[in-house]
Amino acid sequence: MAKNWYPIIDYEKCIGCMECYKFCPNGVFEIGSDGKPKVAHPEKCVEFCKGCGKICDQKAITFSGDRGGGKKDE
Repeated sequence: MAKNWYPIIDYEKCIGCMECYKFCPNGVFEIGSDGKPKVAHPEKCVEFCKGCGKICDQKAITFSGDRGGGKKDE
């Protein structure tokens, strides 16, 4: 599992479809009080896995450690 690699959700783009939550077999996501996914266990993310980002139609997920950067998970 990764220390410096994890998804970051851009909540301005996220529509709360939960596809990332349903996709991830490692339990990185939980459902937030607002009904949207949140990165609750970043340490469970597999280094360089971009599966949740690829499945997100809204392109709301970037990754810490990726050159593209991203907005911090709120």
